Amino acid sequence: EKDGTFANTERRVQRVRKAVEPPGEARADWWILQELATRFGYPLSYESPREIQEEIRKVAPSYGGITYERLEGEGLAWPCPTLEHPGTRFLHQGRFTRGKGLFHAIEYREPAEMPDADFPLMLTTGRFHMHYHTGTMTRHSPSLEKEGPEQVAEIHPRDAEALGLKEGDLARISSRRGEILTKVNLTDRITPGLVFLSFHYQESNANKLTNTAYDPIAKIPELKVCAVKVEKAA
Repeated sequence: EKDGTFANTERRVQRVRKAVEPPGEARADWWILQELATRFGYPLSYESPREIQEEIRKVAPSYGGITYERLEGEGLAWPCPTLEHPGTRFLHQGRFTRGKGLFHAIEYREPAEMPDADFPLMLTTGRFHMHYHTGTMTRHSPSLEKEGPEQVAEIHPRDAEALGLKEGDLARISSRRGEILTKVNLTDRITPGLVFLSFHYQESNANKLTNTAYDPIAKIPELKVCAVKVEKAA
């Protein structure tokens, strides 16, 4: 429904091309932001995303050579300072831009929760390659949903044996914050003592279990690690 550009984590700037007209009173993001800025007293008067891209390349030197015309095909990776520049595929090729790498030694600190008698296993969460974040969009795709239709907890066979679990059994996974039900997949790619869950499935929501305790320096929550208990569900 919208036209414009985006830059991915590879630094590659690519085009987005409108395929259909927006339904009803829907408006493009750039138009909404422009209206908000104008109504808050900072008038903006762009006519299109192309005009915005032209301003970006004028004020940001690393985007200086990135025009709509040059974005046909695979796009360009910034920095791309001039119209003749081919883009920078590798930002730190052979050496860091600043010279030598800068490293800091830090003291190891355990997570806020470690396994104990009540919750003897460690949980970590992540992605299943067919879905994206909460799966609110990718699970509407029949082909993607067919590849990953339900939550599955990955657990090491040694742990599963001790818990009386077999491949495909339904398990209850609980933490100090909540519990979920999910089938189990026995795999030795998981180390003993560790359980893996993806975070795409609302019906088996891994974030009912995770811990929001955060690192006091980085201020990042510990959503990737917490103590859990796994039991065979009735």
